[in-house]
Amino acid sequence: MTTSPQDVAELGTDPLATKARDYLWMHFTRYSGYYDGVHVPVITRGEGCYIWDDQGKRYLDGLAGLFVVQVGHGRRELAEAGAKQAEQLAFFPLWSYAHPKAIELAERLAHMAPGDLNRVFFTSGGGEAVETAWKLAKQYFKLVGKPTKHKVISRSIAYHGTTQGALSITGIPAVKEAFEPLVPGAIKVPNTNFYRAPEDYRYDEKAFGQWAANRIAEAIEFEGPDTVAAVFLEPVQNAGGCFPPPPGYLERVREICDHYDVLFVADETICAFGRIGDYFAMNRFGVQPDIITCAKGMTSGYAPLGAMIASDRLFEPFKHGTTTFLHGYTWGGHPVAAAIALANLDIFEREGINAHVQNNEGAFRRTLEKLTDLPIIGDVRGAGFFYGIELVKDKVTRETFNDDEAERLLRGFLSKALFDNGLYCRADDRGDPVIQLAPPLICEQAQFDEMEQILRSVLTEAWSIL
Repeated sequence: MTTSPQDVAELGTDPLATKARDYLWMHFTRYSGYYDGVHVPVITRGEGCYIWDDQGKRYLDGLAGLFVVQVGHGRRELAEAGAKQAEQLAFFPLWSYAHPKAIELAERLAHMAPGDLNRVFFTSGGGEAVETAWKLAKQYFKLVGKPTKHKVISRSIAYHGTTQGALSITGIPAVKEAFEPLVPGAIKVPNTNFYRAPEDYRYDEKAFGQWAANRIAEAIEFEGPDTVAAVFLEPVQNAGGCFPPPPGYLERVREICDHYDVLFVADETICAFGRIGDYFAMNRFGVQPDIITCAKGMTSGYAPLGAMIASDRLFEPFKHGTTTFLHGYTWGGHPVAAAIALANLDIFEREGINAHVQNNEGAFRRTLEKLTDLPIIGDVRGAGFFYGIELVKDKVTRETFNDDEAERLLRGFLSKALFDNGLYCRADDRGDPVIQLAPPLICEQAQFDEMEQILRSVLTEAWSIL
C-alpha cells in the first residue's frame, strides 16, 4: 500500500503518522480508527518524566513508557554504557559460553534477590521469563521423581505474557480466544481485588486475603497435588488495576506451596526494580518465592532484557551428569543490554531511587486520593509508584459500566482526552474500567499534582457526558 499526496492532505501534515498507519504493525492496536482519520501518535524524544511527539507537544509520562523507564528518559549515562559495550563486544550468546557483563549482572541480581535465589537465567523480556519458569518447573519435578507435576495456578485477570505458555497462565479470556487451543494445565483462582471482594469479606482485608489464598489450596486439591507444579502471581497484580496483596496473603500462599510441594513463582516483570520501592517487591513484602521473573525496569527500558531467578534447590539437579535445561534465547543476556542494566543499577544506588519511592509513595497516594470526591471514582489502590483508579457508575452500590458504556468511556473518550490534555497513561478495561498510573520513579510532588489536575479535568468532563 502506498500513500498519495491526497492521503497525506486528508490525514493532516504529519507524514510520519501516515507511514506508521501504512507500514507499521503496532502491538495490541485496533487499526480501524487510523483508517477513519484518527492520528497515529508519534513519540520522538523523552527527558526526565516527559515525552514529546513529532509536533513538539509535551506529555507527562504517567506510565513510564510501559512500566519500564524507572530512572527517566534521556539518561546519557545509560546510552554511553551501551555504546561503550558495543564497541568492545556487541554480541555473544550464553549458549555454553559466558561474557563479563552477564556474569557481573547475574551476581549483582543474585545478591539483590531474596534468600537463596542465586541462579539467573537471562531472557529478552518478561513473557520469556515466565515461559522459562514454567518449563523449569516441569523439568525440575521430572528430575526429582515427580513427573506428573506440570500444571500451574494463576489468578483471574492477571497478565503474564503473550507466548503460548505465558498466555495460558494469563487470566484474561479476551486476549486468549484468538489463539486457542493453548497449553493445557493452567488453572485460575480469584485475585486480590479487595474493592470487589465477596460481601462476607468486604470489610475485613486480612480475612479476604486468607479467603483468596485458600482458593489456591482448594484448586490444588481439586486438580490433585501430584499434578500441580507452580503458582504464578504478581506481588501487585497489574491487569484489573493494581491489586496489592492483603495482609497475610503472600505468607499464606507460601505456606500452601510448601505444604503441597508446589513452586511459588513471583512474576515481578512490573514490580521489580523500584516500582514498589525495592529491587524486588518480594523483599519489601518479606516473603521468599522459589522463582522470580523480571524484566522492564532492569534496564529502565534502554535495552530489552529479562530474567528468571531461581533458587539453589531448583538448580541442584542440573549440576550433575548429562542433565541439561534445553532452553534458551538468542538475545538473552545480550552484552549491550547487560552493560546498560549494570549502569542503571548504579544510578539506583547513587541516587537512592528505592528510598525515593518509599519516601514519596504516601504523597503520591494522597494526591490521587483527592480525586475520590468525583462521582466517577470508586477506588484508588496500589503500592509504591504503581496505582489504579477504578471508575464506577454509582459510588454507593459500586455498580460498574457495561461493555458498551466502558467502550464509549475508555476508547471513545478517556484515552484520547487524557493524551490530548498532556498525560500519557492507560485507560484499561481488562476487568472493570480503570486508569493506571506508574510514572518514572524520579517523579516528585509537582508531577503528582500535574497528574491529579489533568485527571480531575478530564474525568469531570467524562462524567458530564455519560
